[in-house]
Amino acid sequence: MYYILYGFLYLMSLLPMRILYILSDSIYVLLFHLIGYRKKVVLDNLRHAFPEKTEKERIRIGKDFYLNFIDNFIETLKVLSANEDFLKKHFVIENPELFDHFFSQNRKCQVVMGHNFNWEVANATMPLRVPYKFLVVYMPVTNKSIDRLFLKIRSRTGTQLLPATSLSRAIIPYRKDKYLLALVADQAPVNLEKSYWANFLNRPTPFIQAPEKGAMVGDIPVIFAMMHKEKRGYYRSRISLLSDHSAQRHEGEITLAYIRILEQSIRENPSMWLWSHRRWKHAWNEKYRQNWIDDQPPIATTF
Repeated sequence: MYYILYGFLYLMSLLPMRILYILSDSIYVLLFHLIGYRKKVVLDNLRHAFPEKTEKERIRIGKDFYLNFIDNFIETLKVLSANEDFLKKHFVIENPELFDHFFSQNRKCQVVMGHNFNWEVANATMPLRVPYKFLVVYMPVTNKSIDRLFLKIRSRTGTQLLPATSLSRAIIPYRKDKYLLALVADQAPVNLEKSYWANFLNRPTPFIQAPEKGAMVGDIPVIFAMMHKEKRGYYRSRISLLSDHSAQRHEGEITLAYIRILEQSIRENPSMWLWSHRRWKHAWNEKYRQNWIDDQPPIATTF
């Protein structure tokens, strides 16, 4: 099954981008207007996040999100056959000297981002843009053929993939290496009692503790990558330092800084975030109070 799927998608990836974007536009009509894939989830998330906007404005954001969402997969498909020049042309880091600075100091680095499009193009291009050995934490897919396909796409330029389900064990072979560890850190946690909680887009939201705790134990600098879409298929990342000597930070401090800058990036480019994700499937409960890291009280939702 894997070889059939891979062969078919590889041949599709050889098509020019203008043809692939025609396919993307066709899928948009099908997904948004006919099927309505997770439309209720998307619009509900937007109502909570942007209560100050009109319903017309939120629907416009929703439509733009679906266009970006489908482009994300079409562009990921292109990664299967894209060469280095194509990838470097379509993804640029504004200020890579920050990575160079820590590399010259022989220090490991951690880069965190959100589900802002297109993270797959960024993943494929980063090993070509930074001097580090590039490690990425990923969530394995249940379907073995799909999982193998994504591993192929994500590792073809040199990225080393570490499963989130066994991260502490998977990272052991690299513990003495000078690496850059990338995490899409806005995943919904599994263990809510071992999560940090803070207000995020107008709702109390849990966040995984592992990125911060790993950075503090290793005194690793933490960098945030903010994604921008210049035009269709072309992305630019602006990176900023969240924490230098992380071992000196207070518990929850790095995570809260990440939450605030992530929220800022989403508000600047609202259609670029993964609104179809059921991010708030877990409601706030006072029993999580000891893990509340925000200086503001939990927002009472009214929707």
